[in-house]
Amino acid sequence: MKIAYTVSEREHWISAMGGLLGILTVWWISDLVVGSQVAVLVATSMGSTAVMLFAAPHGPMSQPWPLIGGHVVSALVGVTCAHWLGGDLMLAAALAVSLSIAAMYILRCLHPPGGATALGAVLGGEAVHALGYGFVFEPILLNSLVILAVAVAYNYPFAWRRYPQVWHRRMVSKTSDAARPESEEKCMIPHSDLVYALSQIDTFVDVSEEDLQRIYALALGHHHSPAHKTAIQPAATANETA
Repeated sequence: MKIAYTVSEREHWISAMGGLLGILTVWWISDLVVGSQVAVLVATSMGSTAVMLFAAPHGPMSQPWPLIGGHVVSALVGVTCAHWLGGDLMLAAALAVSLSIAAMYILRCLHPPGGATALGAVLGGEAVHALGYGFVFEPILLNSLVILAVAVAYNYPFAWRRYPQVWHRRMVSKTSDAARPESEEKCMIPHSDLVYALSQIDTFVDVSEEDLQRIYALALGHHHSPAHKTAIQPAATANETA
């Protein structure tokens, strides 16, 4: 199955520039606070976070709580595993990632880069191990807040980049339901039906309910548009002739 990359060229470069600014800021602050050795390691785990915040800012895994909670929880698990199982790095690393996934699920802060943070706490060497649980706060929590601030500031000028999603929800809630077009209301899928459908898939889907509703409404509107019907008719005629 092929992945459809439907974003514009403009969006490609906006995402790339956001990643550039995010990592430059994170690396610079890490270098100032904990030194270059740890800065390199932290920038590695934050690199995947940058991809999510600037290339997929609408995803549930990219939101502030998963970002901060995922990194902090994973750092806590990683440091603990390094402390108690430091003599067996292979077991400590595997257990750190495994327990981090479980903890992020329980706390509803699933953030894939958290796995890299947990690994970094175990495999970071003496420079990281010397920090102990301080590694959780400096540099992990600090840099999570830094890259979050960069993402909020950078995405704000672009109206279609609704980050964080909670701000967009508040703006929408201020709009009167009466102002919503009747056609759009008919396109809405009941929340309970969406929850049921996702439960049947039984795997984490990194798309918000708002975006699912929007995708459905756009697809339905395009399906019923005159242009779409005109495009289908010649194809149907050709098939009948064949």
